[in-house]
Amino acid sequence: MKLDIKGIDFHPTEPWVLTTLYSGKIEIWSYETGTVVKTIDVTNVPVRAGKFVARKNWVVVGSDDFQIRVYNYNTGERVTQFEAHPDYIRSIAIHPTRPYVLTSSDDYTVKLWNWDNNWKLEQVFEGHQHYVMSVAFNPKDSNTFASACLDKTVKIWSLGSRVPNFTLLAPESKGFNYVDYYPHGDKPYLITSSDDKSVKVWDYQTKSCVATLEGHSSNVSFAVFHSELPLIISGSEDASIKIWNSNTYKLEKSLNYSMERAWCVATKKGSSLMAVGFDTGHVVVKLGDDKPLLSMDPMGKIIYSKHTDIYSSVIKASDTQSGDGEILPLTHKELGSIEIFPSTLKHSPNGRFVTVTGDNEYIIYTALAWRNKMYGPALDFVWAQDSNYYAIRESASSVKIYKNFKEKTSGQIDLVYAADKLFGGTLLTVKSDGFVSLYNWDTGDLVRRIDVEAEDVVWSENGELVLIVSSETAYALRFDKDIFQEHLNNGTTDPQEGCEDCFEVLYDVQDQIVSGQWVGDVFIYTSSSNRLNYLVGGSINNLAHFDKTMYLLGYLPRDNKVYVADKDINIVSYHLSLSVLEFQTVVLRGDLDQADELMTNVDSKDIPKIARFLEQQGFKEKALELTNDTEQKFELAIETMNLNLAQEIAEQENSPHKWKKLGDIAMASWNLKLANEAFNKCKDYASLLLLYTSFNDLAGLKKLSDKCIKAGKFNLAFSSAWAASDLTTCSEILLKTDRPAEAALLSKAYEENDTTIDDKICQWKLYLNGIGKEKLSSRLLDKKQNKIEAAAEKIEETLIDLEEESSESVDV
Repeated sequence: MKLDIKGIDFHPTEPWVLTTLYSGKIEIWSYETGTVVKTIDVTNVPVRAGKFVARKNWVVVGSDDFQIRVYNYNTGERVTQFEAHPDYIRSIAIHPTRPYVLTSSDDYTVKLWNWDNNWKLEQVFEGHQHYVMSVAFNPKDSNTFASACLDKTVKIWSLGSRVPNFTLLAPESKGFNYVDYYPHGDKPYLITSSDDKSVKVWDYQTKSCVATLEGHSSNVSFAVFHSELPLIISGSEDASIKIWNSNTYKLEKSLNYSMERAWCVATKKGSSLMAVGFDTGHVVVKLGDDKPLLSMDPMGKIIYSKHTDIYSSVIKASDTQSGDGEILPLTHKELGSIEIFPSTLKHSPNGRFVTVTGDNEYIIYTALAWRNKMYGPALDFVWAQDSNYYAIRESASSVKIYKNFKEKTSGQIDLVYAADKLFGGTLLTVKSDGFVSLYNWDTGDLVRRIDVEAEDVVWSENGELVLIVSSETAYALRFDKDIFQEHLNNGTTDPQEGCEDCFEVLYDVQDQIVSGQWVGDVFIYTSSSNRLNYLVGGSINNLAHFDKTMYLLGYLPRDNKVYVADKDINIVSYHLSLSVLEFQTVVLRGDLDQADELMTNVDSKDIPKIARFLEQQGFKEKALELTNDTEQKFELAIETMNLNLAQEIAEQENSPHKWKKLGDIAMASWNLKLANEAFNKCKDYASLLLLYTSFNDLAGLKKLSDKCIKAGKFNLAFSSAWAASDLTTCSEILLKTDRPAEAALLSKAYEENDTTIDDKICQWKLYLNGIGKEKLSSRLLDKKQNKIEAAAEKIEETLIDLEEESSESVDV
C-alpha cells in the first residue's frame, strides 16, 4: 500500500514514532508493539512535516494547504491552526528550551513562531532564492540555526538577526534537501544532502567542506548524524539507507528494506534507535546496543566514556550507606578525550590497564595516569585472566596473541575457520559460525571445540569454571587443566576437537543473560527480564527486580555489594554478603567442615539465606540446625520427620495450617495420638471421622458429632452419629436440617416406640403445612388413625400408610 511517509519523529520518552502522510493523516505508532496509538485526519493534502513537543503533549504539523496545526496527542484535540506561509510547508524545528517553532516553506522564507505569545510571528528570515527544504537548531548554541535550500546554499542564522551570519555555497550541487548539526561538542560540523546524489560534511567555523560521501544512485533525501553513535545515516530515492562512519567517512553498511523511496529520518537522543520513512511505510531500527561503556576495577574505581570523553569515579566506603536500589551520589572526574569513538571499554583483570576499542583500533591506557601504553589495529581485543597476555582479532583470518605487550614469536593459534569474535579469560576463545574453539594462551594449542552459538564466555577467577552464554541458554562447565596437560604431554589431543574429557558440563541455565561475573563458584548476572540473579549450583536466586535494563558492573567484597548500572551511567548497589558466597562456594565443593568454620563470619540476617541454600543442596538436617526462620524451620522439621519440633512450633503459633500439615504427616507415619491432637487443634473434622471410624472409637465419634453440630457441619455430624449408632442424634440432626421425612422414615425403620414415630410424623405434617402443602400433609397417617376413620373422612387414597399389614411390611 502506498503511504508516502513525508515526515517522522521520535517521542523523547515514550516508545512512539510520529509519521506524517501524503494522504493528509498523521499517525503515532508504538515501535514496541508495532501498533497504531493514535490516528488524526488533518487535511486532504500532504502533511510534509511534523514534530513532537513533549513538554506540551503536542504534535506540530505543517501541510500543503499552508497551515500549521497543533494537536494534543493524548486527546487528539486540535489546539490551534493558522496559515503560516503562502506555499507548501517543508520543515519544522522545535527550539530545545524556549517556546519557539521554526517553519520553512516553498515561499523561500523561514519563520519563527512563539506559542507562549498566542503563536505570534516573531521573525521572518529572508534571503534564500528557492524552496527552503530543511531547518535545524544548533544543539551547541540554540540561538542559531541552519537552513538548507534548493538554491545550492546553506545559511546560518541567529535569532533576532534579519541577515544570515554566513552562507555555505555549493555551486556544483543541485541544491540541498536536508541539513543537520553534529550533536556533540568536539566538532563544529553540519551535514547536507543533495539531488546530486551526494552527502557533504561541512565545518561551519572554517566554512569549508570537510568530506563528500558518494554512493547513492539517486537523489539523497536526507543525511543526519546519529545522536549517540559515531554514524552518519543517509537515505535516498534509490530506496537505500547507507550507514557511514562519522570519523572516517567510510561506508559501513547499506540497507534496503524494499519499501521504495526513502524520504525522512529521525534518531532518538540517548538511544541507538533510528526511524526512516519510505513510500510504502516506515521502519524503526536499533543500531548496536544500549550497553554503557564503563568498567570497574577490583578496588571500586570506575572508568566510563561519553562519546569520546573519558571520565572516572570511585565508589568509596561512604557510598555504601545507600540502600538497595538507590542511585549512588558519585563524583566524576574528566580524564581526557580519545581519538577514536569507543565501542568497548574494559579493565584488565588486575585493574592496572584499561583497553578502549573502536574504529577498528585498540588503545591500552594505564588506569591510574591514563597514559597511552599500546595501540594498534584490531576488530576485537581480549585479556587473559593473568593480565600478562592479550589477543587481538585483525580480521576473520588473523588473530594475534601478545605477551607483556609484545607479539609472541611462537605459540600463535592456527585458525582453521573464520574468527567472528574473541572472548578472553583462562583460555582464549574464538567464536566461529556455530561453535567456539578454546586455545591455550601460552602454547596456542586447541584445548576444546564446543558446538554452541556463543554470545559471551565468562571465566571464574581461579580458572576452573566457565559459563558459555547463548541467546536463550547458558552452560556452566568445569575445566580440568591437569587432564588437558596430561593429554598434551602424551600427544593424545585431537587436532580438530581438542581434549574432550577436560571439560565437564555442570548444569545449564534457562535464562537470557545480559551481563555477569563469577564470584568464587557463584555466578552473578542481570537478565533480559530485568532481574538481578545469582547462580549457586544451577539454582537461580533472585536479588532484585528492575524497571529497565541494567548491566552488571561488578562485585566488591569489601562492601558486600553488587553494583549495576543503566545505559545513562546511573549506578546502584544491592547487598550480597561475601561470607554467604564463600559458604556456598565451599559447600558446593563438598567441604562441610570448612563451611562450619565459615559460619562464624555469617551475619545473623543472612542465616535464612544460608539455610535455604543448604535445603536446596539436600542438607536439610544442617539447614534445620541453622535456620531462625519459623516457617522454614517448621517445613524442615516436617521433611526430616522431626515431629516433636514441628509440634512445638505449631503450638507456639497455633496455626491451623501447620496443625493440618502435622496431622497429615503424623497419620501417614502411624503416630495416631499426635494426629488426633493435630486434627482437633485445626478442627479437621473429616480427618477425625476417618481416624475414629478406622478404630471404631464410639466415644470419639459421639464427641465429634457434637462438635460438628456446633460448627454447623451437619453432614459430618450425621456420619459420625451414624457410625456411633446414635440414632437419636441422627434424628435430631435430620429435624434440625429440615429433613422431617427422613427423620420419620428413620424412626419407623429403627425405633419400636410408637409415640416417637408419631412425633416424627407430626413434625413432618407441620413442616408440610408450613410450606403450603396441606393436601399432601393430610394424606399422612400415624398409628392413631385407622383405616375406618380414614374412610369416614372420605380419604380415597393415602400417599403413605404407615399402618401396613405385617404380611406386607418390609423390614428395612
